[in-house]
Amino acid sequence: MIEFALSLLTLSAFLCLFRIGSGPTPADRMVGIDILGILVVGFCALFAVITDRAFYLNIALAWGLLSFIGTTALAKHLEGKKFDE
Repeated sequence: MIEFALSLLTLSAFLCLFRIGSGPTPADRMVGIDILGILVVGFCALFAVITDRAFYLNIALAWGLLSFIGTTALAKHLEGKKFDE
């Protein structure tokens, strides 16, 4: 079951990389980057289950927070606003 989940996450990651590389608009690329961050969190959660080590969950939590902040910053940049607005 875990191997199936890892293969689905890997396939999804390659599809996100394709969207990032060939996205016609910057918004499409931003969505691809955001989903890729979510997939990294999924990989970390699966590695935590496989290896029975909790520090992978800490990495997943930190990655999720940084991904949210990065997506918000990129969205503000694409709108043409400054970060303090």
